[in-house]
Amino acid sequence: QVQLVESGGGSVQAGDSLKLSCVASGRNPHAYAMAWFRQAPGKEREFVARIKWSASSAGYADSVKDRFTISRDNAKNTVYLQMNDLNSEDTAVYYCAAGPWPMRRVDVTFWGEGTLVTVSP
Repeated sequence: QVQLVESGGGSVQAGDSLKLSCVASGRNPHAYAMAWFRQAPGKEREFVARIKWSASSAGYADSVKDRFTISRDNAKNTVYLQMNDLNSEDTAVYYCAAGPWPMRRVDVTFWGEGTLVTVSP
């Protein structure tokens, strides 16, 4: 079993930046593909970004492409999400996830508890 703990959320203004972190622990957490999802009030949990263990492949939702960057440090069992030029539509609880590629929502094996990002317009 893998445990995922997110951090780095907070309240910011539109145009600001935040960097989220997700620390994984358990059995070979670095062997999993990782992803970030988010869920806004009243909406479905949606895909944000994904990355392979080797970091050789990454993908993003169209809504965050060119603004967000996912990366990982396998030595630290940590995945990051650098979020730039935030806007109010980015307000959501952000969830770290681990599982097999391609890490669609249905592929997720383990979820973190989430970290809240609030962006004021």
